[in-house]
Amino acid sequence: MRRPIVAGNWKMHGSRAENARLTEELLAGCPAQPRASAVVCPPFVYLQEVGRLLRDSAFSLGAQDVCADAQGAFTGEVSAAMLRDTGCEYVLVGHSERRLLYRESDQLIARKFAAALARGLKPILCVGEQLAEREAGRTQDVVARQLDVVLELSGAGALAQGVIAYEPVWAIGTGRNAAPEQAQEVHAFIRERIGARDARIAAATRLLYGGSVKAGNAAELFAMPDVDGGLIGGASLKADEFLAILAAAGA
Repeated sequence: MRRPIVAGNWKMHGSRAENARLTEELLAGCPAQPRASAVVCPPFVYLQEVGRLLRDSAFSLGAQDVCADAQGAFTGEVSAAMLRDTGCEYVLVGHSERRLLYRESDQLIARKFAAALARGLKPILCVGEQLAEREAGRTQDVVARQLDVVLELSGAGALAQGVIAYEPVWAIGTGRNAAPEQAQEVHAFIRERIGARDARIAAATRLLYGGSVKAGNAAELFAMPDVDGGLIGGASLKADEFLAILAAAGA
């Protein structure tokens, strides 16, 4: 049985004081052994401090990005080994904002996924279509392309240690979320796509939905058979919202 996971992407928000307050509220409100895995992904500069605050709790630490190269003269980059050394267990790769704003290619994202795995991190691979692509009926084509590059480089077996997050770009930060049936359709397609290579891995891979998930719609989304939790943006900055979403994932 796949254990649900809820990952909070704090993006470029927070300060030392704000992070301490949010973390304290999360720890105070979270059961000692929640039924769903909980992950928080602060900005790079706060990883070590937030990790210290979360030590020995039910929360895992994740990063928002990783360099595809192991080390070297890459000013401003952070390697997978550094993230592990800081206490990270998870890392996002291919978030739509990295793809769109920073022009990260499918090939670069596949290399980042492989780099994370090589250092024992659990990469959360983000895939999803833009509004124009959905309206043109190209959702499955886009998701297949983004997924296949990773599968071709690392193999389906790599997903035994990874997670996939379907995040329709048109639903991120817009207040619009995919209807549960829309999310399920894409998640089922992703699982089928992986299953064509390895049915066992496909059945075990956790598939998250990301895109304006809130306490009010989480339970309905997570009730879908192929939705195994969520990648949460803005709502992860509010402890009560994030905890309610975490509870809905483990219901």
